[in-house]
Amino acid sequence: MKLSKPQLIVNGKRIDGRGPQDLRQIKIEVGVLKNADGSALVEIGGTKVLAAVYGPREVVPRHQEQVDRAIIRCRYRMLSFSTLGERKSPAPTRREIELSKVIREALEPAVLSMQFPRAAIDIFVEVINADGGTRTAGITAASVALADAGIPMLDLVTAVAVGKVDGVIVLDLNEIEDMYGEADMPIAAMPSLKRITMIQLNGVLTPDEFKKALALALEGIDKIYQLQKEALRKKYVEIEE
Repeated sequence: MKLSKPQLIVNGKRIDGRGPQDLRQIKIEVGVLKNADGSALVEIGGTKVLAAVYGPREVVPRHQEQVDRAIIRCRYRMLSFSTLGERKSPAPTRREIELSKVIREALEPAVLSMQFPRAAIDIFVEVINADGGTRTAGITAASVALADAGIPMLDLVTAVAVGKVDGVIVLDLNEIEDMYGEADMPIAAMPSLKRITMIQLNGVLTPDEFKKALALALEGIDKIYQLQKEALRKKYVEIEE
């Protein structure tokens, strides 16, 4: 039996009590893994994502190396206990393979890979708990982990999703909104350079709705960007003290 679509916005409030332009509560920790060159843990509402970076290091197998730059490799994975209901198989799914590519391509424009020819930079993104926005949380976490590893970058990359729920443009969709909403648009950008590195759209938006959603996403990205910088600053100020 097909479940009916729930009403997700009532009296201007979303199902979790937020307004249309509100982010969920966000927490960013840097350097959470001792044995990684860089790491970060990002919590956005009920979504919790861990990112680890290793490198620059030797390329294995050697035939993958590039003479003029480092190669960037990314693996996105949802842990078997990260979702509700039936446990996910540990084998990589088509979606995980696709999102590994999406995250890598969102980060590549920021990384000064030409400074490390014939090397590899490996990024691992592990979804510990999923409640919507795992790809955008993964990009945000991986960017902080790259900075923590000392990888030279043009800027941090920050990501968030916007969408349309019950006909209303909203920021930072949770899982229920993603499931039942009319549109979902994840966006990643280098905020200080005002450069978008990823934009995807699932669903339908009118031209006016698209412009409104893009502007709202960039506002959210600026807020998350400040939290990324503050998390990095906090770690290294504590080290200096």
